[in-house]
Amino acid sequence: MKKALKIIGIILLVLVLLFAAYVAYVLIRYHRIGSQPIAPEGTANGTIETGTEYKIISYNIGFGAYESDFGFFMDGGDRAWAWSKERLDKNLKEIGTVLQAQDADILLIQEIDIGSTRSYYFEERPYMVNALPEMSYTFAQNYDSPFLAYPVTQPFGKARSGLMTFSAAPIASAERVELPIEEGFTKFLDLDRCYCKNRIPLPSGAELIVYNMHLSAYTSDGTIAYEQLEILLNDMQSEYEKGNYCVAGGDFNKDLLGDSSKYFGKSDIEYTWAQPIPDSMFEGRNITLIAPIDEKKPVPSSRNADGPYHAGQYTLTIDGFMVTDNVEVVYANVVDTGFAYSDHNPVEMHFVLK
Repeated sequence: MKKALKIIGIILLVLVLLFAAYVAYVLIRYHRIGSQPIAPEGTANGTIETGTEYKIISYNIGFGAYESDFGFFMDGGDRAWAWSKERLDKNLKEIGTVLQAQDADILLIQEIDIGSTRSYYFEERPYMVNALPEMSYTFAQNYDSPFLAYPVTQPFGKARSGLMTFSAAPIASAERVELPIEEGFTKFLDLDRCYCKNRIPLPSGAELIVYNMHLSAYTSDGTIAYEQLEILLNDMQSEYEKGNYCVAGGDFNKDLLGDSSKYFGKSDIEYTWAQPIPDSMFEGRNITLIAPIDEKKPVPSSRNADGPYHAGQYTLTIDGFMVTDNVEVVYANVVDTGFAYSDHNPVEMHFVLK
């Protein structure tokens, strides 16, 4: 009996030591990337001028994994990884085809992996570049997390992902601007956050500043996203006061329609992060929130990935744009893909620089 208890004790001690070593690894490995300049790549021959209508697309591609039958473990589903390497490759190519078909002047793409367990360590940037040739582009890494050993059956693992911005006109310079995140345990789930600030020169000497963002979602109460948005709004206002034009777009992780259930029906599921943005955030600023919607035929921009896409699933619009007062918005809507390739639909906006 004593020998058996001793063996059990040794096993328990080893398990405790292994767990302690893993916790130490996560704490030591955790880091923030920080704000930093980004070198634009690619070749573009287009121009951006005042008085001309342009089209911008924003699309969170869900690292290529969120096909219509995919459910993510942090949303109530049962998967942490894409279904397979073969399906991931096929889906990324389909996403590239969708982006190419939009024939947009500017594209903002979120959740592009560059070496993550969840996407079999695929380098996903070439899929986007091949689909959008002859465009200038930048990549801002959003996060670089240590290996997360949860869920046990399919560990989320290491995550390295970011934001890509494409432009038919040359991007002169860009920078990654770090955003605040929650402290405590949630920082390991929400990873890191930033926005990418891209400068496109105009013939007049002014600049079009294009912001690509993906705000926090997996947090305790969702308020950190408001702090992140406040920083972005201050940045846009400052550039506007310098005489520049500002267009921001991406995944806000907020209910941009105020109450999406009015358009898409109510759900028993409620998320602390999916709250409306207070009107007060725009008071005293020359900035307008643009929520894409066709009132006669509304289409949501995002679905809850608690399982395969189905009728009655929680849907809302969390993807959209913001513009300064010197930008006229002609049209904004959701591109209906039926969530075939991501848990998001692309959103589009047509605009004119005044």
